Amino acid sequence: MNNHCLYCDTVIQEEMSWIKLLFGSPEERLCKTCRGKLEGIKEPICRKCSRPLADLESEYIHADICHDCFRWEEDSKWAGILERNVSIYQYNDFLKELLARYKYRGDYVLAKAFSQEIRKAFSEASSDLLVPIPLSRERLLERGFNQAAALAREAGLEIFDALHRIHGEKQSKKSREERIYLKQVFKVNLNESVSGKNILLIDDIYTTGSTLHHAAYALKESGAKSVASLTLARG
Repeated sequence: MNNHCLYCDTVIQEEMSWIKLLFGSPEERLCKTCRGKLEGIKEPICRKCSRPLADLESEYIHADICHDCFRWEEDSKWAGILERNVSIYQYNDFLKELLARYKYRGDYVLAKAFSQEIRKAFSEASSDLLVPIPLSRERLLERGFNQAAALAREAGLEIFDALHRIHGEKQSKKSREERIYLKQVFKVNLNESVSGKNILLIDDIYTTGSTLHHAAYALKESGAKSVASLTLARG
């Protein structure tokens, strides 16, 4: 049976080798053309949020962190709350369209396209619990699934639903200042479940970092030892 690209439906022609014949290999979910449209994140990057620094003006770079992360760390409330975010791809036009199909048009199967990359990034992180960013009840009913949880599950990773969302308004409509100074967005389900734990948050995209910082803040307030995050894309 032919394997088809999950994005464009082209038949995927896999090159065979002795290693693949002897040991097998993970099934490719995107064709070579579509895979080639994804832009991996390359050094130099911000050590806090994985933002590529090559295209930033020098005035927006502070040593090895970007200006946005500098501002987060400058604020006493947020300093040290989110240790680091690791992103895999740049949020280019192709990935933007792919994620729109995945999230807003309910194409759940696209989560399988990133299984290998998510597993690899997770294996390189040190954590006790993998916690997906939750959706509001309304958003979950609208989409039918949580995109962050699906990315983890399709990568074969065990997740722990430590958070629920108590503020359902869409943050994408707000300015950066409004996002940062919102009332707390998340609540921890069981404080004792995260106390003393090293937690890795997972989400689909890092843009301003507001969502992940708010989630990390709630977890740290409930006794988490450390909080970092893994995201598919850096916007």
